[in-house]
Amino acid sequence: MSSAPIPTSPADADRLARETVERMLVRDAFSQWLGIELVEVQAGRAVLRMTVRPEMVNGFGTGHGGIVFAFADSALAFCTNSDGTISVALDCTISYPAAVRPGDVLTATGVRQTTTNKIGFAEVTVRNQDDVVVGHFRGTVYRTHKPLPL
Repeated sequence: MSSAPIPTSPADADRLARETVERMLVRDAFSQWLGIELVEVQAGRAVLRMTVRPEMVNGFGTGHGGIVFAFADSALAFCTNSDGTISVALDCTISYPAAVRPGDVLTATGVRQTTTNKIGFAEVTVRNQDDVVVGHFRGTVYRTHKPLPL
């Protein structure tokens, strides 16, 4: 089974992470539709930004929970696949401590917490432009050890 090149330094690992996530984003039509922008990418860490658009609200005029979940899920994917191998979500949960509104600029920070040979865990915190936490997300991924497609 082939895998991504093994980085020899933290700088190499960060470079691989950035290249991997940029490659993933180019192929990820849904993250593009969300308007996700890469702010920072390091090995096991991804910081993303997006603006909540009017078509992303629910019947109450606040951001649909699925939008915040999908945004956090993208951060999960980027931080857990940053080593260049495919990891896929097994289980994800989210809590919404504050409402999201149209025009809000959200930042998601995904951090890989721990990994085993087959399982990885990550936490994603989503904040608005006022630094208010609007989402607490936790994801478990299955690590396939298969290289990401070129």
